[in-house]
Amino acid sequence: MTSLETLLPKSRIPAVRIRLANAAPLRPGADYVLYWMNGARRTHYNFALERAVEWARALGRPLVVLEALRVAYPWASDRLHAFILQGMADNARRFAAAGVVYHPYVEPTKGEGKGLLAALSRRAAVVVTDDFPAFFLPRMIASASKQVPVLLEQVDSNGLLPIHAPDRAFPTAKSFRSYLHKNLLPHLRNRPLEDPLKVRLQAPPLGLLPPETSVRWPRATDAMLAVEPAALAALPIDHGVGRVSLVGGAEAGRATVKKFVQSKLERYDEDRNDPDRRGTSGLSPYLHFGHVSVHEVFARIEKSEGWDASMVNPKASGSREGFWGMSEPAEAYLDELITWREIGLNMCAQRPHDYMSYDSLPDWALRTLGEHEKDPRPVIYTREEIEGARTGDRIWNAAQRELLREGRIHNYMRMLWGKRLLEWTKTPREAMQMLIEMNDRWALDGRDPNSYSGILWVFGRYDRAWGPERQVYGTVRYMSSANTERKLDLKRYLVEYGV
Repeated sequence: MTSLETLLPKSRIPAVRIRLANAAPLRPGADYVLYWMNGARRTHYNFALERAVEWARALGRPLVVLEALRVAYPWASDRLHAFILQGMADNARRFAAAGVVYHPYVEPTKGEGKGLLAALSRRAAVVVTDDFPAFFLPRMIASASKQVPVLLEQVDSNGLLPIHAPDRAFPTAKSFRSYLHKNLLPHLRNRPLEDPLKVRLQAPPLGLLPPETSVRWPRATDAMLAVEPAALAALPIDHGVGRVSLVGGAEAGRATVKKFVQSKLERYDEDRNDPDRRGTSGLSPYLHFGHVSVHEVFARIEKSEGWDASMVNPKASGSREGFWGMSEPAEAYLDELITWREIGLNMCAQRPHDYMSYDSLPDWALRTLGEHEKDPRPVIYTREEIEGARTGDRIWNAAQRELLREGRIHNYMRMLWGKRLLEWTKTPREAMQMLIEMNDRWALDGRDPNSYSGILWVFGRYDRAWGPERQVYGTVRYMSSANTERKLDLKRYLVEYGV
């Protein structure tokens, strides 16, 4: 039996959700347990926080939480910083109420935060962090594993299905859905605690961080946590991507979950594809930044539907509807929340080096796009014209303006947004790269497994060949603005974002 199993024989955290990031020793007599929060930025339904609390109880040590915000991460901007900072302010209130030392650190200039984690780790018994499979976080954890002198654990709180439970990536939604229907229910029996901070720690709170840490890397100011304009303006980030009206953080995210389940879920299957009806959940930014847990969303739907596992239909394996035994709107939403969101997590976890690569597309898509790569395009726009929503397509321009102004695009319009770029760029590779860069820069839910899945779906990932074969698209699924306008009522949408 390993030392981990000896010390924590009754851990609630499923072993499949825990990975060792280094081979450094546990130091039971050190000053505290450190939770380095960077992916699951919340205090509710958080396996990593729960694991840190378990360690603190087992070792009889206080808990310290570090949540840091760099200025040099890719696409750092007022928009992304503000959303994260609003979440940090929520966390500061929650940890203060629980008597846990919380250190929100905002790097003032590039490189100033270097050494903070190592310094805190030198006095830690064990370090727990989040296991997020995309963007720069895996590289950051790999780098940290060489600097942290004590045991470093990564804990997965990403989805209902542990990201390392499957041993393969799935080529289609149907194949992944079939896997979920056969394997997900046992994992639903092992859910995170709603509030791990309610568990009483065995040691008194630390009180304050060591002076050599708190002076060198001071806690974020009240002005910074309040996202005051002057505080944000002082940071060396992209001020051209401005803040949006949507408020970040766990409090706003949990309120959005509640509102969606109470007032929108019952019409989700009818309203989700119509931008004028605003029937989507609006949760993707909160899920991306870890302000909301998919376990909490599922728990609210479960309660609303009066659901339990006995209602599952085992004969519905692989089908989009009928598995859960819930209402049609709930089944439709859960397919988006679980199948389509978590297939992206699966791809990033199983193919960490090429999940957003053009060459990772299915063979049939690479072949047909290659055959049509030299087809004449109706028009080629510059990057500036595209990003500035200055194309000749008013519907596409509206979707792009929604992205620029709000930091998100309606789900259905996002599909059209991606498809049209195939016709306006010289090659499919160029189109894909432009979509990824625009989404990463402007979207609150960019830089995410789900976003990369959606963009690569435009080029054939998780899809099949469609006829008839067309110029530019080949047999990749085709969408047009004219068909979209005929299919949807866009009056309000075009008034709001058309100019």
